[in-house]
Amino acid sequence: MSDGVVTAAFGRHYEVTLADGRIVIGIPRGKKSIYACGDRVSLGQLHCNEAPILAHRPRTSLLYRSDQWKQKLIAANASQIVLVVATEPSFSPELISRALVAAAHEKLRCVIVLNKCDLTAGLEAARAELEPFARLGLPIVELSARLDASPLKPWLAGQTSVLVGQSGMGKSTLVNALIPEAAAATREISTALDSGKHTTTHTRLYPLPEGDGALIDSPGLQAFGLAHLTRGEIELGFVEFLPYLGHCRFRDCRHENEPDCAIRAAVAAGRIDPRRLAHFLAIARENESARLP
Repeated sequence: MSDGVVTAAFGRHYEVTLADGRIVIGIPRGKKSIYACGDRVSLGQLHCNEAPILAHRPRTSLLYRSDQWKQKLIAANASQIVLVVATEPSFSPELISRALVAAAHEKLRCVIVLNKCDLTAGLEAARAELEPFARLGLPIVELSARLDASPLKPWLAGQTSVLVGQSGMGKSTLVNALIPEAAAATREISTALDSGKHTTTHTRLYPLPEGDGALIDSPGLQAFGLAHLTRGEIELGFVEFLPYLGHCRFRDCRHENEPDCAIRAAVAAGRIDPRRLAHFLAIARENESARLP
């Protein structure tokens, strides 16, 4: 039996890198596949470069998204999320809030990358969209991946980082800049649709140079469902809510129109950005609908 790390996920087949550096294909037993890129596994006897996955080692974290029908595993054993946005095409601040909730639930560190800062026409508008997150103290690294990705390197050192972002934000270009041998495919943005074309079709783990951590590149996404979380767990993912939770008049306050809501009072006083409350309400309402029979 050999131990290895899942370094790429292709549906029900997995690329597994063994401790000695060999790369083989791991095949799960049974119909249900429970593995994610970054998982540590043990394999059975190798045959024609394929081997059954026999054991699944304990995880330190599992990042995934879900809706009322299914869940999509993103990465296992990551220590950090790097949320990639860009000056163009436009990005969704609500999706950032969703990813931050998922990260908080798994106790992952977060960094935001504002890419394509050489495209200055959209720079100030992008900064304005990120202002609620800057107020939280989240690090925001501004760079242009096609010119110089080095500003991000100190944030990656010693971490297993998973890149998350919408299509067209330049994640593949960022991977190529940081790990030239990765040769990840890049494509032009579809300006007509104001969205990127999906360039990464599967999740892949790349060791960083000199063994200083790893980078997991995931396919671009347009949605980040959190149907697996309760309303209370979503609240805990909004860190600026924490001082006020439990101080509303009603114990089951929804922070909508209830009297003496501590969260809404904090918004009115300028201590919580109203955009973040709007994000919370959108996520909570979506989850409520997902649980209806």
